[in-house]
Amino acid sequence: MTTVRTVTSSTRRLTLGVLAATGLAAALMAPAAHAQNALDNILKAKEIKIAIPTDYPPYGFVGTDLKPQGLDVEMAHYIGAKLGVKVELIPVTSANRIPYLQTQKADLVISTLGKNPEREKVIDFTAAYAPFFQAVFASKSLNIKSFADLTGKSVAVTRGAMEDQELAKVAPPGVDVKRFEDHAASIAAFVSGQTQAIATSASTAGTIMVKNPNLQTEYKLLLKDSPNFIGVAKGEDKLRLRVNEIIAEARKSGDIDKMSSKWLGRPAGDLPL
Repeated sequence: MTTVRTVTSSTRRLTLGVLAATGLAAALMAPAAHAQNALDNILKAKEIKIAIPTDYPPYGFVGTDLKPQGLDVEMAHYIGAKLGVKVELIPVTSANRIPYLQTQKADLVISTLGKNPEREKVIDFTAAYAPFFQAVFASKSLNIKSFADLTGKSVAVTRGAMEDQELAKVAPPGVDVKRFEDHAASIAAFVSGQTQAIATSASTAGTIMVKNPNLQTEYKLLLKDSPNFIGVAKGEDKLRLRVNEIIAEARKSGDIDKMSSKWLGRPAGDLPL
């Protein structure tokens, strides 16, 4: 009898152990299974949560009506419309945009996100949807069609910044390049009229345009181009591929170029798939 009880007890413990292990495995697999069904969940709920910037014009900022606007915001609404679902905009910063994606607080991140090997380890990316670039900006009234047209004109730039390095490669000898120690000083010099043009990023130029509409600042010459991608949680292939289809259709129809021209002053051009 003792032997039977021992065997039964051992069997019970083994069975409980197997059940516990099975339950643990199921628990561990559950989030992955849930993650794989993000697109289905979005279509079922008829709502998608998209993280966007609200402090980074012209990609994302709060307008005079206190509503988010900008290229990234418009792209978010565009994707929602193509999916046939409502869009919940979630403001994020550069620091928390990827964690929001990883913790399922957002289904997509459309927030001037560049792709690099470190980020590719933790999230996936769609095809590029917009350019991010450094360029020369100046008033609409100033005729600048080529770098040769900068001859005799003054250009503000931040010393040592990427735009400073790129401008040095292409600026003809007669350009009056005025270097400042930080971005704030470069912006102040251009806005106050100390310089006729400024070499800076699209986002910095966007801030100038929003805060100083009277200057009629516009894009003039490209210095360096790099694309923005949409972030998707790891393993969300179904959602990623559907968004890629939307981006491909938007490129073919010209909608991507229209959005880029509207917010950045130039078409998107060729973007990596």
